[in-house]
Amino acid sequence: MAPKIQRGRLRLIESPARVPESDVAVPATASSPERVEPPASLRVPKGNRGALGDLPDAQLVTLGAEGNTQALEVLYRRHAAFAIHLATRIEGSPRDVEDIVHDAFLRAFERLRDLTDKAAFRGWLGSIVVHAVRSRMRRARLMNVLGLGRSSEPVDLDALASPEASPHVRAQLAQIYALLRTLSADDRIAWTLRYIEGHELEAVANLTRCSLATVKRRISRAQQFLDEHFVDPTTKEATVKSEVSS
Repeated sequence: MAPKIQRGRLRLIESPARVPESDVAVPATASSPERVEPPASLRVPKGNRGALGDLPDAQLVTLGAEGNTQALEVLYRRHAAFAIHLATRIEGSPRDVEDIVHDAFLRAFERLRDLTDKAAFRGWLGSIVVHAVRSRMRRARLMNVLGLGRSSEPVDLDALASPEASPHVRAQLAQIYALLRTLSADDRIAWTLRYIEGHELEAVANLTRCSLATVKRRISRAQQFLDEHFVDPTTKEATVKSEVSS
């Protein structure tokens, strides 16, 4: 019998080390928060940001809803890396991610008054990013069916895997993402959020805006497909197994 892949172990090896959300300041491709630039419409001179950078999200959301552009820029700079990371991990490639994230922020900023729990801005933004990625996936699939789509972007292992990942684990990750791309957008997103990003089932449900039961069904379908098609690069045997009912 082939050995099982431990999903949590795979996530820790493949992805940058998970840290508290408040510590996630920049994506892997940036070295400073200042390089995560907001759209020109949100950009203000650095010296004019004042002390807003020290305010909690709840206060920034309140100010932003009142039209304070400086507060909106601080929110963007604080959470852009998180949004870019999330979209990239779901997509499997950084192509179009910047546009997706900019659109997600603009949608969020237009609806700030609708956010009841203002301190929950990051999670709310995450659900908007997930929805934006889902829409793009569904649109791309339709265009491909019509013969109007562009070629798929190769899985970008440099954007997905940690520098310490072994060639064997990188090969595993590449195959998993290749298989995920054949699934429906809903199943692919749910499985990725659960096993690549490592979110609890309740968090996956919140990010995808669906019930816990629906999330479990989607993850189960994706897992069954991977169980049937994943082949370990070294043993050439199917190895992907996990429990999704917990």
